[in-house]
Amino acid sequence: MTNTTTLPYRPCAGIMMIDRRGMVFVGQRLDTAIEAWQMPQGGIDPGEDAQAAALRELCEETGVTPDKVELIAEAPGEFTYDLPAELIGKAWKGKWRGQRQRWFLYRFLGVDADIAIDTPHPEFGAWRWIEPGELPAVIIPFKKLLYEKVLAALAPHLGAPR
Repeated sequence: MTNTTTLPYRPCAGIMMIDRRGMVFVGQRLDTAIEAWQMPQGGIDPGEDAQAAALRELCEETGVTPDKVELIAEAPGEFTYDLPAELIGKAWKGKWRGQRQRWFLYRFLGVDADIAIDTPHPEFGAWRWIEPGELPAVIIPFKKLLYEKVLAALAPHLGAPR
């Protein structure tokens, strides 16, 4: 049996991407049997800056290139979550107990046609824009508290739609 308290957290970066109306991009995960949506996120490679990782993940998952977004804010500090017991030892080849994440808020400058989730290694089967307050309700349950914290950290920067 793996002692989860000795496993490290996987370094990760995420992006809350909002459109001109202040709506948040979410993608529906392909790798779960339940309906679960999330914002673009993924691992930080060794030697990679968290913001560069976030932009890379955004492009890999949505096709949105860095010239189609502008940085609004970076959430202070890091956020962690633990995997449910049934996923530890299975997800990420059993190397991690959960994730340690840095989050960035970006404004999407493009048009919906610039979003292409049919990437070479797709993670999303569908996508949509939602109200920021809807995030905790649509995320996979074990990440709900994480999303509440990220939303609270970035909420002061959401401001009025442009």
